[in-house]
Amino acid sequence: MKRACVIGWPIEHSRSPLIHGYWLKHYGIAGSYSKEAVRPEDVRSFLGSLQENGFVGCNVTVPHKETAFALADEKDASAVAVSAANTLWIDDGKLCAANTDTYGFMTYLRASVPDWDNADAPVSVLGAGGAARAIVYGFLEAGVEEVRVFNRTRDRAEALARDFGPRVKVYDWDERGLHSRKCAVMVNTTTIGMNGVGSLGIDFHTFDTSCVVCDIVYVPLQTELIVRALGRGLRVVDGLGMLLHQAVPGFEKWFGVRPEVTPGLWDVLLADIEAATC
Repeated sequence: MKRACVIGWPIEHSRSPLIHGYWLKHYGIAGSYSKEAVRPEDVRSFLGSLQENGFVGCNVTVPHKETAFALADEKDASAVAVSAANTLWIDDGKLCAANTDTYGFMTYLRASVPDWDNADAPVSVLGAGGAARAIVYGFLEAGVEEVRVFNRTRDRAEALARDFGPRVKVYDWDERGLHSRKCAVMVNTTTIGMNGVGSLGIDFHTFDTSCVVCDIVYVPLQTELIVRALGRGLRVVDGLGMLLHQAVPGFEKWFGVRPEVTPGLWDVLLADIEAATC
């Protein structure tokens, strides 16, 4: 029986077992997917003995993504671009790494708003952490000519821009509304709005009506940002789809079946989110 897992510290919050457990049952695969709480000081030894302990691979969540990337023997382009790995697998005894957040975000954006890139306009990214890096990479790979990055700590945004080149422009955090008004897409990659805490303070009444507003936060599913954008009549993309689609490549690597993100899977995750927010 093939075994995979997700590692992090802490790990109780992870919904990955719900996703992969659903697929294992749906496709009738004799496998398992578990949560493994791994302390930062134990990551090297855990990953070094991954195969020995019967695992074919694992997902990686905070705070281990950068360490996992550094420890991998082989790294695909997505992991190299982001300098972090969220998906690991064993291939001929080697530890291989990918970052599937780019795939997850861009796949769901294209499925939700197929014409998001029709406008010859910049895109706007709020935040400069790991998720932001994955999404900036996705937009650049998709051919976007200008990605505008806004972060509360400007130095971190400037470091991101140096890594990705001249198509990434840095603006002050206080200018996030002003310089996003004419963007084709605006994405929140920060934790502002998670569990209903905090506000991004965006006034969408000044935005172009073609702008697509995305939030990678999915608890609650309709964040304050999403609610405000809907109130203006803008198209929106929630954060749950990214979570679901980023899980697809790992499952295929580990269990040999490329799974589909179906309404049944959505229902399982929505029920869990609703239970957690009651």
